[in-house]
Amino acid sequence: MDALRGLLEDMKRSELDHGHLLGLFHLLIGRRLATAEGAQVSSGLTWREMAKLLQKARWPKDAVRELGLEPVALPPRDRQQYWYLAITLAGVDGDEAKLAGDRLAALLEPLGYRVT
Repeated sequence: MDALRGLLEDMKRSELDHGHLLGLFHLLIGRRLATAEGAQVSSGLTWREMAKLLQKARWPKDAVRELGLEPVALPPRDRQQYWYLAITLAGVDGDEAKLAGDRLAALLEPLGYRVT
């Protein structure tokens, strides 16, 4: 989980924390992530694990607007439930999510991450 938090921190530092939420959902759920050196970062997360990760990383709540969701429509007090519902409504298994994941994977490569 520490490697995943490092990934999210790298994304924030590189200003990839806005505009790539659907791609991030797709990558964290359905793809393998590794560092350029080959160390495994993730082999896929459950929705619940990803919601907890986003909660702990304090991912910007307003990012859900990218998915056509309004932050006020999601549970305001329970951040893990907030992210779980956002993931549920995002359509992470569709073609649009796959394309968004491919775009984000290309952006992560210069940061030292490989996505398969």
